[in-house]
Amino acid sequence: MSVVQKTQTFFKEVYIELRKVNWLTRSEVLRYTIIVLVVTIVVAAFLGGLDYLFSTGIQKFIIK
Repeated sequence: MSVVQKTQTFFKEVYIELRKVNWLTRSEVLRYTIIVLVVTIVVAAFLGGLDYLFSTGIQKFIIK
C-alpha cells in the first residue's frame, strides 16, 4: 500500500468510527458546562477562604 492509500484508509476508518459516537445534545452540553463552572467556583471560594484564614492566623499568632 502506498502512503496515499494508507491515508485514505485511515480517514475512511475515522469517519466510520465517528458515525458510531454517541454525541451529547445541546442541552446536555449546556447542563454539564454549568455544573463544571459551579463546582469550579465553589472549590475556588473554599480554597480562597482557607487561604484567607491561614494567612490571617499566621499574621496574628506568628508575625504579631
